[in-house]
Amino acid sequence: MAATLKRPAIILLAEDDLGDQELTKRALKEGKIENELYIVKDGEEALDYLFRRGRYTDPETSPRPDLFLLDLNMPKLDGRQVLEQICSIHELRNIRVVVLTTSRQEEDITRSYDLGVHSYITKPVDLDQFFNVIRTLEEYWLQIVVLPAKDDK
Repeated sequence: MAATLKRPAIILLAEDDLGDQELTKRALKEGKIENELYIVKDGEEALDYLFRRGRYTDPETSPRPDLFLLDLNMPKLDGRQVLEQICSIHELRNIRVVVLTTSRQEEDITRSYDLGVHSYITKPVDLDQFFNVIRTLEEYWLQIVVLPAKDDK
């Protein structure tokens, strides 16, 4: 069994839909794992956060995420474009990237995995199922899976 984090888990959510943002917040709050949730509303903001650009330059206020929940359908840059830009970056490769989207298109699924995503999950429409998915993701990626230590630089 994996060692539990000695600090709150850092979760980055890239999601433009305010309703989905709120549902994810609620599901994480009800989960068993202490966490800090950071939310970005589009692909450009996600890249700024991950690459520590603009208002995200300070690692104290924009820490590296342990888990990155990425919607594919966002404004400015979509999740596919975000994946293309982060997939080969050494400093980001230990971040667990989970696509959480409404798309069930085989092309999106295949392309996401080709770009290095760790999991691809279609958002459930049912509220209870959505909460269960978020709690399961949180437990699986932050308690069960053993990964190398992340680079907080």
